[in-house]
Amino acid sequence: MTTEELSPDFPEYDSQTAEVWDTLAGWWDDKIGDGNEFQDYLIEPATERLLALKPDEMVLDIACGAGRFARRIAVLGARIVAIDHSEMFIRQARERYTKNAERITYRVLSAIDPEALLSLGEKRFDAAVCTMALMDMSSIEPLISTLPKLLKNGGRFVFSVLHPAFNSGATRLVAEEFDTGDKLVFRAGVTVTDYAEPFHHMGVGIPGQPMPQHYFHRPISLLFNTCFKQGFVLDGIEEPTFPDDVELKSGMPLSFGNMRAIPPVLVARMVLK
Repeated sequence: MTTEELSPDFPEYDSQTAEVWDTLAGWWDDKIGDGNEFQDYLIEPATERLLALKPDEMVLDIACGAGRFARRIAVLGARIVAIDHSEMFIRQARERYTKNAERITYRVLSAIDPEALLSLGEKRFDAAVCTMALMDMSSIEPLISTLPKLLKNGGRFVFSVLHPAFNSGATRLVAEEFDTGDKLVFRAGVTVTDYAEPFHHMGVGIPGQPMPQHYFHRPISLLFNTCFKQGFVLDGIEEPTFPDDVELKSGMPLSFGNMRAIPPVLVARMVLK
């Protein structure tokens, strides 16, 4: 089956995903609201580079969670409308202190509802950003088909996801130890069993979370082609890995910190033609 014949959407899960995140919101914010190594070294620096913000640009932050990235770019001088379908996440975002609070407007709003998205204002935004959320969203076509109406001419859309090729429900972390003749060497990596077609699975984003969450795997070609169909072109891409000179806190042998040649996330910039 070609990518053109595949749908990126799983509408049968639309109502379930919102319920799960209302349950997980408080727990997640307690765990990573102040950041983790993925955010600090991989996701946020790459997203910030690709956004290439100018002072006072208007940004739509989609699936903003408790507002961590919105607060980060407010410091850079952006003005932000931050939306999330979880009322609990938006409540937490509003409660978190920031000296740039006047630059951020938080709204409880579903990114799979085109009418609600359009209520934010057509041709209002210089850029849109979706940080590590598309793989959590059951349907993405309603959002991506509406973005050209929300963005100004030449507007850009930057998104980050778990890397579909290396970090999905069909990958397994593996390790091997072998003798090079003069020493024993440990090497970690991934095996991939399914990639080419989209699928749904349940998983755990952070060890110990009180319930699993929905994940929606989409191959890179399907993610990009969904954007291309709406007039976007790929203008920038990063596959960040952990720097060799950074010592990570996780002592787990099977972690991406021990696979520094494999990118666990993908960050892309789409620009309207």
